[in-house]
Amino acid sequence: MPDGSTKKPSRIQRRNRRVILDAALDVFSRHGYRGATLDQIAAEAGLSKPNILYYFDGKEDIHVTLLSQLMDTWLDPLVEMKPDGDPVEEILAYVRRKLDMARELPRESRLFAGEILQGAPRMRPELEGHLKPLFDEKCALIATWIEQGRLPPLDPRHLIFSIWATTQHYADFETQVSLLMDGESDTHASAARHLETMFRKFLSMP
Repeated sequence: MPDGSTKKPSRIQRRNRRVILDAALDVFSRHGYRGATLDQIAAEAGLSKPNILYYFDGKEDIHVTLLSQLMDTWLDPLVEMKPDGDPVEEILAYVRRKLDMARELPRESRLFAGEILQGAPRMRPELEGHLKPLFDEKCALIATWIEQGRLPPLDPRHLIFSIWATTQHYADFETQVSLLMDGESDTHASAARHLETMFRKFLSMP
């Protein structure tokens, strides 16, 4: 909406913004930022291109809005890792939450991955201001657990990277997973069992 407007958005205006953002999420997750167009977003939303431009300044404005809204949701599973819990169970709970997110928010995962693959040109301030401090905090927590002898010696950073890689794969490569699993009806259940076994063994003390 135009800058400087002090009127509270109407119910229809709020609805239209939600419709536009949901349509854009579909388009960006399928085509990436560079491949997406305002015409595609308008068609997906069932609105005219001028209508889209009434609510947003352009494609980049829509993309940045989506990424900013996504960041808090994306960080929540890591935020929930508690210092006073059992280290193995806290980390396994994080794995479960990330896998659940891959199942429930595949479009958001692909949107995030696409931005990172481009070098995070529109999201770098969010990564530096929100993700990096939280990442450092949780790495320090895991390092403390290791020093206390409650986890085997490992690099906390690469542990978290491994969790991201193994869980987000199911969203970012959903088509490939479905094909290779011969259309298995509940990939999530078998993935959850596998990741639980794998990370539990990896985190077990010798």
